[in-house]
Amino acid sequence: MEFLIVILVIVILIVLPNIKVVPQAKSYVIERLGSYYVTWKNGLHFKIPFIDRVANVVTLKEIVKDFAPQPVITKDNVTMQIDTVVYFQITDAKLYTYGVEYPISAIENLTATTLRNIIGELELDQTLTSRDIINSKMRSILDEATDPWGIKVNRVEVKNILPPKDIQEAMEKQMRAERERREKILQAEGEKKSSVLIAEGEKESAILRAEADKESRIKRAEGEAEAMLKIKTAEAEGIKLLKEAKADSSVLTLKSYETLSRMADGQATKIIVPSELQSIATFGTTLKEMMNDKKEK
Repeated sequence: MEFLIVILVIVILIVLPNIKVVPQAKSYVIERLGSYYVTWKNGLHFKIPFIDRVANVVTLKEIVKDFAPQPVITKDNVTMQIDTVVYFQITDAKLYTYGVEYPISAIENLTATTLRNIIGELELDQTLTSRDIINSKMRSILDEATDPWGIKVNRVEVKNILPPKDIQEAMEKQMRAERERREKILQAEGEKKSSVLIAEGEKESAILRAEADKESRIKRAEGEAEAMLKIKTAEAEGIKLLKEAKADSSVLTLKSYETLSRMADGQATKIIVPSELQSIATFGTTLKEMMNDKKEK
């Protein structure tokens, strides 16, 4: 009995460690007697004790590697430091396990050499403004080179480009001068627009003043014309009424004399007396003398 218990315990200790559950996004590379046997995907698996072994556990998730800055030389002999970020994914666990020794290190070295080759064909200004081109070329070259390793390079990004200190200072001075130039241009354009707006405002103001003066003159002329028309209408009505009343020449003459008196009360310095009024004045003087002679007698 005790012998059976011992055997059962030994079997359990041997069998249980060989039952494997492969989680999602993982792959197990299995070797049998030292040779590649199979790749386990996610699920429950069992390996033969002392014959099969797990050679490698591979993750199928996308891996991000930020490699240290690499010294590179441009076409115009400027040395700078560039660091890159590589996004890759293992697509074949068998090739990844047996394709290359230390795959991550191999990718880092391949990235450095590829970057040096690409930057060596570009000048400094092109390097600083052609990140998309650099990224695209590196991704294409790395993806093709790592295909035998069971690796797919999804994306490569140039993270930082660090020129020498003297180049940075020169670039900063150039950028400062460019900003000052743009500022002066914007200021000049603003002053120009301001002058144009002021001139347009003065022009519109002058036009409005001229139109207002014109309207004022027109209104005054219309008022004077209307007043004159009313005066003439009143005079015509007066004459009409006198005619309808059958006024004789003496009444008309007296009305003219009253008008003459009102004219004399004004500011006129010279008055022209009609001949009819002169006859009346002569008649009045003669009548007055006759009255005085009669009183003396």
